[in-house]
Amino acid sequence: MKWINRNDSQANYEDRRGKGRRNAAVGGVGAIIVAVIALLLGQNPFQAIDMVSNMAPGGDSEVVDPSRANENEDLKVLTLGVFNSANDVWAEIFRSQLDKQYVRPTLVTFTDATVTECGGATAAVGPFYCPADQKMYIDLNFFHQLKSDFGAEGDLAMAYVTAHEVGHHVQKLLGIIDQVNQYRGRISEAEYNKMNVKLELQADFLAGVWVYHAQRMNMIRLEPGDLESVISATTAVGDDTIQKRARGYTVPDSFTHGTAAQRTYWFRKGMQSGDISQGDTFNDPGLR
Repeated sequence: MKWINRNDSQANYEDRRGKGRRNAAVGGVGAIIVAVIALLLGQNPFQAIDMVSNMAPGGDSEVVDPSRANENEDLKVLTLGVFNSANDVWAEIFRSQLDKQYVRPTLVTFTDATVTECGGATAAVGPFYCPADQKMYIDLNFFHQLKSDFGAEGDLAMAYVTAHEVGHHVQKLLGIIDQVNQYRGRISEAEYNKMNVKLELQADFLAGVWVYHAQRMNMIRLEPGDLESVISATTAVGDDTIQKRARGYTVPDSFTHGTAAQRTYWFRKGMQSGDISQGDTFNDPGLR
């Protein structure tokens, strides 16, 4: 992926690198939308957050490490560029196609652990979007793990992660996340997991829509190997891939993000069409 016109604005950026939290506990499970590889062990991410939430919150304090304040600067530049590009794309789509005003979220980079309006979170949760404060959180070391543990490398693979999270923000602005959260506790866990799969696959689709329009708006240009790069990422973060890696078998009823094939399909559909009307995963016959 080559930048043609990268937006490096830090207007919606909060840098918490080198400012970690000791004993941060995750709370407000219903508010957190966990992103790509929410748990690298293949567990239900919401169960994992519940587990961390039960940790004693006492003694929580900020730990400052100046030596890590500029850690992963190259990854920060890439992530911020993708974040701004995605917001520029969605601002135009909201204006021209939806006749709505797009409210930009905030990107937060942190080290090891941080606190959000959804509760505390550690790097183990992975990148995530918090609807309560409309911020995207990421410990940039995640990208090293994405490459080393799952073989997903290349700028477009990393860009997919960020664009997916901005996709969750789009879902929040359109009321989709709130609609899904209304079913929490009202339907079985298996049925709720199916709804969450549809939510995640739609975010994958929206990430693909960003790629389509970012090219046409002269923000980026794809290069040979980019498609393979992003497919390696969508394959790596499939529930079946993660569970087979961790357990040696899969439990489809516990899937919360979709299979590798599903995630790849919906991303490619968004990237090839650029048409947001084609991303209604909730009424797709193949996902019922």
